[in-house]
Amino acid sequence: MSMINNLRAAVVRQPRRRDGGDLGLNPGATPSAVVDCAVYQQGKRIGETCSPREAARQVKAAHQSGPGSFSWIGLHEPTEAEFEGIAQRFGLHPLAVEDAVHAHQRPKVERYDNMLFAVFKTVRYIEHEQLTPTSEVVETGELMVFAGPDFVITVRHGAHSSLRALRLRLEADAEGTGLLAKGPAAVLHAIADHVVDNYLLVAERLQTDVDEIEYGVFANRGGSGADVGRVYQLKREVLEFKRAVTPLLRPMLQLSEPVARLVDPEMQKYFRDVADHLARVSEQVQGFDELLNSLLQANLAQVSVAQNEDMRKITAWAAIFAVPTMITGVYGMNFEHMPELRWTYGYPTVLGVIALICVGMYRGFRRNGWL
Repeated sequence: MSMINNLRAAVVRQPRRRDGGDLGLNPGATPSAVVDCAVYQQGKRIGETCSPREAARQVKAAHQSGPGSFSWIGLHEPTEAEFEGIAQRFGLHPLAVEDAVHAHQRPKVERYDNMLFAVFKTVRYIEHEQLTPTSEVVETGELMVFAGPDFVITVRHGAHSSLRALRLRLEADAEGTGLLAKGPAAVLHAIADHVVDNYLLVAERLQTDVDEIEYGVFANRGGSGADVGRVYQLKREVLEFKRAVTPLLRPMLQLSEPVARLVDPEMQKYFRDVADHLARVSEQVQGFDELLNSLLQANLAQVSVAQNEDMRKITAWAAIFAVPTMITGVYGMNFEHMPELRWTYGYPTVLGVIALICVGMYRGFRRNGWL
C-alpha cells in the first residue's frame, strides 16, 4: 500500500522546467539548452537569469511604464522540442526556426515581418606545431540571431562560439557607450562585430601558415609530394574560412544602408564599420586563395622539372652504357672473320676505345646539363 502511495506522489510531483512549464506538457527550452536569459531596461540588466516565459512577462510589464526594454535569450544547440515553446511565445517564423535548429546554413540576414534573422559562421584557429598534409587549421560553428522589436534570441552550434564574455562586456559598459540602450539592433551589431573580430584574428594566424608554406615550396627547389599535400590541405582550410566570410559581406552592407528600416539609423554607422572590417578580411582570404593556387602550380611545376631532370640523367646514362653493350655484343658473335680478332693487343685496344667513347659522351652530357 505504501508503494502505491509513493507512486501516486511521484506522479503528482512532476518536475518543473526552467521556463516554468511541466516537462512534456508545455514545450520550451530545457536547462541544458538555455544558457542565459535576462531582461534589459534602458541598457541595464534587470535581476538575474530567468526563464523565457518570465522574461516575456517582465518585458510586457516594462512596456507599460515606457519603451526601451527587451529580453535576450541565449541557447546552445536546442532540439525542435526544446525550441518550440520559445518560437511560439515570441512568434518566430517557422522557416527561420527550422534553420536555427538544424544549422548548416549559409551566412545571411533575412527579414520576417518586423523581425531580422541572421546567420553567422563562427571560426576558430586550431593551434598546431607544424603544418602537415592532414592538419586542421580552422574550425567552424554557427550562430543564429533573432532580433525583434523587444527580444533577441541567439542560438549557437559548436563549442567555441560562446557569447558569455560579450554579454558581460556589454552589461559592464552600460554606463559607457551604452549600446544596450539602443535595443536588439545593438545586440545584433555587437554579435556581428564579435564574429568579424574573430575573423581578423584567424586571418592573421593564417597569414603565418601561408608564409611558412610559401617559404617551404621555394626553399625546396626539387619539389616534393609532401609540399603538395600541405599546400592542398591549407587551401581546403582557407576555402572553409572563405565560405564563412564572403557570403556575409552583402548582408552587412544592407544593414548599414537606410533601406534597413528595422535598424535604428544611429546603429547603421556601426554596421558600416563592421562591413568595412569584413571587406578587409574578405580581401585577405581571397589573396590567400590566389596565392595558394600559385604555390600549388609552382610546386607541381617543380615536381615536373625534377622528373624531367631525372629522366634526362637516366637517358644519358643509358646512352653511355649502350656503347660497351653494343661493342661487346658485336664481338660476342661467333664469326671466324672479325676485325683484329687474332691480334695480341686487340682486347685491350677495344676496351680503350670503349672507355674513350664513354668518357667523351659523359663529358658531352655533363657540358649540356644532362648529368
